[in-house]
Amino acid sequence: MPKSANFLLIGSSEAYSGKSAMILGMAHQLQQKGLKIAYGKPIGTCLTEDSPDQPIEEDVKFMAQTLKLPDGCVLPMLLPLDEATIFRRINGTDSTHYQQLLQRYAAPAGVDLVLLEGAGTLEEGKLFDLSVPQIAQALDSPVMLVSRFRSALVVDSLLAAKARLGDRLMGVLINDIPHDQVAIVESQIQPFLQRHGIEVLGLLPRNDLLRSVSVAELVHQLGAEVLCRPDRLDLMVESLKIGAMNVNSALEYFRKGRNMAVVTGGDRTDIQLAALETSTQCLILTGHLPPSRAILSRAEDLEIPILSVDLDTLTTVEIVDRTFGQVRLHEPIKVQAIQQMMTKHFKVDRLLTKLGLDPVATV
Repeated sequence: MPKSANFLLIGSSEAYSGKSAMILGMAHQLQQKGLKIAYGKPIGTCLTEDSPDQPIEEDVKFMAQTLKLPDGCVLPMLLPLDEATIFRRINGTDSTHYQQLLQRYAAPAGVDLVLLEGAGTLEEGKLFDLSVPQIAQALDSPVMLVSRFRSALVVDSLLAAKARLGDRLMGVLINDIPHDQVAIVESQIQPFLQRHGIEVLGLLPRNDLLRSVSVAELVHQLGAEVLCRPDRLDLMVESLKIGAMNVNSALEYFRKGRNMAVVTGGDRTDIQLAALETSTQCLILTGHLPPSRAILSRAEDLEIPILSVDLDTLTTVEIVDRTFGQVRLHEPIKVQAIQQMMTKHFKVDRLLTKLGLDPVATV
């Protein structure tokens, strides 16, 4: 185990595993225990487009605001990772010794623990000597991995991570476990990992709210025109349905859904009406065809936004699917959900013990 517990580096074996959400929930628990926390993300991967000369890392900004971290407890980003910075490194324009910059990272005065968020995968950032293993070695920091459960093969990536990180791997958190798989993960996968020297610090079941996206985000990603209820773009969408069948089949189909975005043609008034009578959070009309006045009026009454896109159905569905796969934790309702889930399913006292921080003394 590394000597210093000043830092804890949180990584993942694949992008969009839920690192930021887990860090937020973990940091909240640590603060509840009385610990003073600092946070940093050496490689910026979620950059605003508003200020290209001085890019802002959206995850860092959100984390600092949500956890109410003072400026001194937010460590600076070392590198915005985008195509421009990659090519500057490749062609030799950027010869910065990022390991030396990393060595300047120091825990602010009075801080008990600095949580550092790694890039999307274990090896992302290697071009700049800022991959998770390289950062861990430079700072002599332990590592916690967040892994999204897709199948029992999750053990493969975790065994590979253990082989790559060795004793620096302090523990793992397995996220997004389908409810019908939780018992198997607890009874079979967790003991297997423990036998192979990989401590499981948390098993989090799937939560549809955390996988949801706001209607506002769909508007942004689709470049959609909002035809009604622009005041309800805060509604959260948990599933996607395509309305391309007869109306009787559509009603049965939509009734099985919950908090849906329904994609259908702008000329399919029957499908649109069926969708409005079920658990629909927004209608997405393709082909840039306007809906009837009756549909607009009904949607207004039900407070359901209607979006119009100048795209075909296939392209629209692909964009929405991609948006679901790249969910960010930037809504207050999600913050509350992850805090509750981590309190219930994450072994924070065990983490503190492994870090050498007495959970009793810090209460």
